[in-house]
Amino acid sequence: MKKYILLFFACFVISFIASAQSQGDSRIHTLGTYGLRYKYFGIGAGWEFFFVDNFSFMPSYTKVFPNVGKASNFSADLRYYISVESSQLYFMAGYSQNWENTNPDGAGTNRNVKGANVGIGAYIPLVDWVGLSTEFKFQSQYPREAGFRFGLAFPL
Repeated sequence: MKKYILLFFACFVISFIASAQSQGDSRIHTLGTYGLRYKYFGIGAGWEFFFVDNFSFMPSYTKVFPNVGKASNFSADLRYYISVESSQLYFMAGYSQNWENTNPDGAGTNRNVKGANVGIGAYIPLVDWVGLSTEFKFQSQYPREAGFRFGLAFPL
């Protein structure tokens, strides 16, 4: 876990050394997720920051609500924006880690799986202080599920 925290802070420092995108240097995201295979819903938050033109890095944490047990996900995604007009379309790829416990009372073995994710998304500004954030992504690790992310993004 210490390695992940160190990696996060290293990326954070590097992002402020490099130049930021013209829309602002960071955004706070509140998001909901929905998986297409198991149909689990989740809620989470993330922090996107631009480190060079058209590129951003977004770590996010999501609490997933399966039918039985507990689950959560951490993702660290690199995004490349192909348009920077009012509707901003991007491609993303990154690292993802899932934690889950399938026992109803929380006792038992925790499963921890790591892998990659890829996807496409869009940011649509609604007003100056908030925008709509949508994403379709596929995760390579168990449960190998494609899903949607949707929510609000607040430019800082």
